[in-house]
Formats: sequence, C-alpha cells, structure tokens
Amino acid sequence: MKTAQTPPDAVKRAQLQAELRRDIALRREGYRDRALKVLPHVCASCGRTFEGKRLKELTVHHKDHNHNNNPPDGSNWELLCIYCHDHEHEKNLLAGCYEGATAEKDRLAPSIFSQFAGLDALLKSDADTPDRR
Repeated sequence: MKTAQTPPDAVKRAQLQAELRRDIALRREGYRDRALKVLPHVCASCGRTFEGKRLKELTVHHKDHNHNNNPPDGSNWELLCIYCHDHEHEKNLLAGCYEGATAEKDRLAPSIFSQFAGLDALLKSDADTPDRR
C-alpha cells in the first residue's frame, strides 16, 4: 500500500514551477508551435480545417523525415491530421523508405507456402469417388 506523500515545501514548489515555466517556454520555441504560426491550420493531405480544441489533432510532418531539419521558414514541414500522418508514415514504411526497412526485408526469407499445393490430388480423389446422393 502506498504511503501518502507530503506536499513539497515552498522551495521545492518554487523549483517545480520554474521547471514548468522553462518547459513551456521551450515548447513554445519548438517546431510545432512555429509551424502552427507559419502554416494554415488545414491538413495538407485530406484538406480538413482545424481550429479550437481540435487543433491538437493537427500534427507536423517532416517532409524529409528528419526531425532535426527545422528551417525557420517551415519549408520542411506540412501539417497533417493524425490520421493522414499515420497513413503517411505507414506508406513510407511499407515502401522501404526508412532505414532498417530494407534490411529487415532482405533478412526475411521468401515464403515457400503455396495455397494450391496438393489441389490436384484432392480433385482427383473427388472424381474417383462415386456420387453419393
């Protein structure tokens, strides 16, 4: 069973509040907030418009898939809704555009399964049996 935590003293509380303010300031300087200021609040893929509470469903997609490439003019960004963003990454993953995707594809052995193997034998055995109506 958990023991009750004592509330932080004034010094600890002030330290926590300073850390929170610093984190908020860093987040405001982040590329998502900059992209929301520069780009229209429209999904670049499906064209839906986002505003108010639904703005959180709009994500920043890096066109070159490099999250460290954040030019101030936003030329590497596009705003996508969460669904289109997932689709974009899944599409590229399946196409082998990410590092490691081709390595994993090369590592997998080709399938030796044949869904029609033995079908001739089954058809012949059915033709050999008399009609049981």
